[in-house]
Amino acid sequence: MLFTKETYMARREELRRQVGSGIILLLGNNDAPMNYPANAYKFRQDSSFLYYFGQHREGLAGVIDADTGEEWLIGDDIDLDDIIWFGSVDSVADMAAQSGVHKSAPMSRLESLVHDARDRGRTIHFLPPYRHDHQIQLMDLLGIHPSQQREQASLKLIMAVVNQRVVKSAEEVAEIERACAIGYDMHTLAMRMCRPGVTEQEIAGAITGVALSRGCGFSFQSILSMHGEIQHGYPSPRPLEAGRLMLCDAGAETNENYCSDNTRVTPISGRFTQKQKEIYQIVVDAHDRVHEIARPGMKWLDCHLEAARVITEGLKAVGLMKGDTEEAVRAGAHAMFFVHGLGHHMGMDVHDMEGLGQVYVGFDDEVRPSTQFGLNCLRCGRRIQEGWVLTDEPGIYFIPALIDDWKRRGHNAEFINFDLVEQYRDFGGIRLEDDLLITADGCRYLGQQRIPYHVDELETFLESR
Repeated sequence: MLFTKETYMARREELRRQVGSGIILLLGNNDAPMNYPANAYKFRQDSSFLYYFGQHREGLAGVIDADTGEEWLIGDDIDLDDIIWFGSVDSVADMAAQSGVHKSAPMSRLESLVHDARDRGRTIHFLPPYRHDHQIQLMDLLGIHPSQQREQASLKLIMAVVNQRVVKSAEEVAEIERACAIGYDMHTLAMRMCRPGVTEQEIAGAITGVALSRGCGFSFQSILSMHGEIQHGYPSPRPLEAGRLMLCDAGAETNENYCSDNTRVTPISGRFTQKQKEIYQIVVDAHDRVHEIARPGMKWLDCHLEAARVITEGLKAVGLMKGDTEEAVRAGAHAMFFVHGLGHHMGMDVHDMEGLGQVYVGFDDEVRPSTQFGLNCLRCGRRIQEGWVLTDEPGIYFIPALIDDWKRRGHNAEFINFDLVEQYRDFGGIRLEDDLLITADGCRYLGQQRIPYHVDELETFLESR
């Protein structure tokens, strides 16, 4: 357990207070077989269960009675066969005591607890499931078909969890800093290995090894590709080519499941061409501008739009865009190049709490999701608060299929110089990403060591390899 039992007790008490009444059901994860039961994927605990109970063992559930304050840690103790193969572990009763929970019971007790509450007309609060085994378990417990479970999940519980988890304590920030330190080693290794002839998979495998050797592993499957215009360009066996760019979007996850997430772009030949440098610098300017302006009370939507303005101005300067900047951003013309949102919440999930429903995590009554292309991928728009951790990740991409579609339709033709864009069809894409902690009067980047990204420092770093 990362924190003291008092921390978990206080979290559950606050959760109980916000939910108000009924039974709160938090399911921990089970082992997930890769290809047969005894060959499982590496276990990863559910983040909300871990946040409130602190236990990493599979096959557990937590129950909180919001009216009486009674709490149970539910799960079966391991038997001798388990001990032979996996070694001894604490009993469920011992784990309950470690978490400050006064009652423990075998998994068979969960059904009677839930059914008794249902028979008395009490509300059973559960979170939207994202695993099929949980969907089956909830169907058995509550009689709700999996296709209806996300719709019938408790909004009151979702909002209570979001309200707590979205603000990071100093202890949580320290754990994210540990993830960032691992991420620094991952990204600087990728930069050192980035040379013509080395394969994408070789570099991705090496940085994954860094993550696995220093914590639980990676916070998401590493994106590493010469095709930076592909948002999720996973590594291929293709060798890196001189003169091109390598985009690496990767992060680490600590033993306690806190994450980092950074993106860097490296010139494979060691130095940028003039064309590459011009586009790269625009992304640097947008990235750094967000760091200058982000502070409590500001809408994250406005940070995104400011990054879009910087990108539009930069693309106008090199001739790729034209017209009035405000009108172009309002029309979404920049989104042919900047196709996604500025960033996302980060914590115990790299897209923190996204499984609970992005509309609840990133939006509110004041700021609602947009349907405009590009802006519809913004994962957070509402006013930011002290203690939030968000990623700052603007980008510029040249996606041939998107260029062809907009050109054919004449979409935003008054703002885009399609003839010049044709000369960038094989450019790829650039994204720069860092993790921001919102402070009392502004923000700061997380990570004691900054992964090089300004042109001069990056090229100097590459020369010293």
